[in-house]
Amino acid sequence: MSATLLYHTHGIRSYTYLKQKIVPGGIEFYIAAGYSQLVCPCCKSTNVWQKGGKERRFRSLPVGRKTTTIVLMVPRVFCHDCKTTRQIKITFAEEHKRYTRFFERHVLDLLLSMTCQDVAEHLGLSWDTVRDIEKRSLTRDFSKPPLKSVTHIAIDEIAVRKGHKYLTIVMDLHSGRVIFVGDGKGAEALIPFWKRLKKARANILAVCSDMSSAYITAIRNHLPEAIHVFDRFHVMKLFNEKLTSLRRRLYGETRDKEGKEALKGIRFDLLKREPDEKGTKRLEKALALHADLAVAHALKEQLYELWERDDSEEGFQYLVDWIADAEWAEIPEMKDFAKTLRKHWPEILNFYASEITTGPLEGLNNKIKTLKRQSYGFRDKEYFKLKILAIHRTRYALLG
Repeated sequence: MSATLLYHTHGIRSYTYLKQKIVPGGIEFYIAAGYSQLVCPCCKSTNVWQKGGKERRFRSLPVGRKTTTIVLMVPRVFCHDCKTTRQIKITFAEEHKRYTRFFERHVLDLLLSMTCQDVAEHLGLSWDTVRDIEKRSLTRDFSKPPLKSVTHIAIDEIAVRKGHKYLTIVMDLHSGRVIFVGDGKGAEALIPFWKRLKKARANILAVCSDMSSAYITAIRNHLPEAIHVFDRFHVMKLFNEKLTSLRRRLYGETRDKEGKEALKGIRFDLLKREPDEKGTKRLEKALALHADLAVAHALKEQLYELWERDDSEEGFQYLVDWIADAEWAEIPEMKDFAKTLRKHWPEILNFYASEITTGPLEGLNNKIKTLKRQSYGFRDKEYFKLKILAIHRTRYALLG
């Protein structure tokens, strides 16, 4: 093999090709360092004297179905300028790695359409080696997303495993990029994000989150000028929790058999906006037998219309009327929810000032679940966080 072919097929240049050897299952190429490679790795001086060396073997691009190994006697040199003795640096591989940069790129290309485990089995590598290659690439490309141009963000937490293990996600709503992944949930998880945001001098105009008191306090402290929008889906989620609590209470209080049977199996029909035909019949029967449930269900349908008003003034009046209806109903769950809306109505109506939601984050949550399922979980939390930061890119979207 000529030196030119060695460069074009394996990215190796300025080395001398010596020989090749066919071994079981693969091919070995023996090369030697050229005179231009004999440079002190510390001070870059060429005033060196070679003092032996050590043989190293590097995995490189396969030839057909055969593995390829680059064998190099790495020279040790004594530098007359800085008086140190060191091995010279290898130009075609990263320091302390046993594979070439071309092989590393080959692994990343395979990861475009294969999981880490698939690539490991295909190339005869350990899962950890493939993980380390991708993790280094992800760290280089995605570990610190630019924040300067970010203006609208959404914040939410996701459950990553059983035992109340959470990650806090921040998304740029204009680009759809994940710009921060924090450990845990609540205000403490966002501390590193606020520091990076301040350093970037980003001008955040609006923030969308759920109704967590921790988020309210953190956003008021760190983004006092930004519009804080309570996500409409989380508002409805809280209402649906109240509706579920009401159904359970009615089931416990109901004594007649028909009334109890009507409340069984209607949970999802009650929460859906448009149940199927069978679910609609079940729901109609339950609402006919339980007046409080019928009132609460009607209030749910009316609440959806809050975000369909023409402007904030009309929205404000609609919300005032809805709260009055919920309190007039004298249903404990509805009165409790109405109290929450009275407390947080400005953030809810801020939707009209900046029509943003955490909807894109909810979609991201589904992708993350798919990512975990394809990867059978993640043993390395930092690697998992990097995968989330890169998930908006097609090449990393659904591969584990």
